[in-house]
Amino acid sequence: MEAKPVRSTAEIRLRRFVIEADEASAMAKDWGVATAAELLPLLVPAAQRLARPPISNYHVGAVGLGSSGRIYLGVNLEFPGLPLHHSVHAEQFLVTNAAAHGETAIRCIAVSAAPCGHCRQFLQEIRGAAEIRILVTSDGNPSAFRPLSDFLPHPFGPPDLLHKDRPLLLEPHDNEVRLLEPKTAGEFCNGDGEGVEDRLRRAAESAARAAHAPYSGCPAGFAVADGEGRVHAGSYEESAAYNPSLGPVQAAMVAYVAAHGDAGEQRGRGWEIVAAALVEKEAAAVSHEATARIFLAAVAPRAHLRVYRFRSS
Repeated sequence: MEAKPVRSTAEIRLRRFVIEADEASAMAKDWGVATAAELLPLLVPAAQRLARPPISNYHVGAVGLGSSGRIYLGVNLEFPGLPLHHSVHAEQFLVTNAAAHGETAIRCIAVSAAPCGHCRQFLQEIRGAAEIRILVTSDGNPSAFRPLSDFLPHPFGPPDLLHKDRPLLLEPHDNEVRLLEPKTAGEFCNGDGEGVEDRLRRAAESAARAAHAPYSGCPAGFAVADGEGRVHAGSYEESAAYNPSLGPVQAAMVAYVAAHGDAGEQRGRGWEIVAAALVEKEAAAVSHEATARIFLAAVAPRAHLRVYRFRSS
């Protein structure tokens, strides 16, 4: 029996940022490749089409395979009016997307261009990072997966600063978060009368509990509500090298884009954010409030922001 020809990448269109394990296996079979890992480079062009880089116009797509068998997409996000360090790199998007779905490890990643130093460092927060296999599709060799250690041979990361038993990125976190402010009724309500503001608070609080902030000890979560009242939240994700850390604001925008599917269709509509909530530590050494206000002023100037503080023992 003849093997099916590998489908052209031009034929592949994706509107979702997560592909379940059984669907990935079926896609691999249908598209004429033996494993889900071999499927990854075929999906990279489709991921690139979902990117939002209005400043650089440089579309980056990353596609990763988790230990669960799920496939996760990542794209680069840029925000007009904001400095480029507010941007989200495709590899960061991929890892944040995986974390939001309870993924515990990333086996391999195919990316449209070689990971920059920022992303090579960010990936160090995953346990066993050196063994994550990376394929760069622009290299022209569709089977050349290489370990991350080839891209960053002398890493600085969690082992240099943390106890070996400390949970890393993609591992369960349960930060102690006890809000100081009382619960407040929301300005907007959905059909069952629950306030959007209340749902934003709960989502941001849950994101703060799940945050990876072992270096500063300042976990934080951010949540936004879109024009349809849907809530999207993100957790702060720190890096041992500090600068590659991904703020909760950016993580929430990863959730926003992933939930809205085809970002290409959304690009002309802008960012439909009507309200937001930030949960962070009282008198935190690392505060995200100023960043959140700058971000919203540029992206969603009419959005209302409520900030909640918590005190940890």
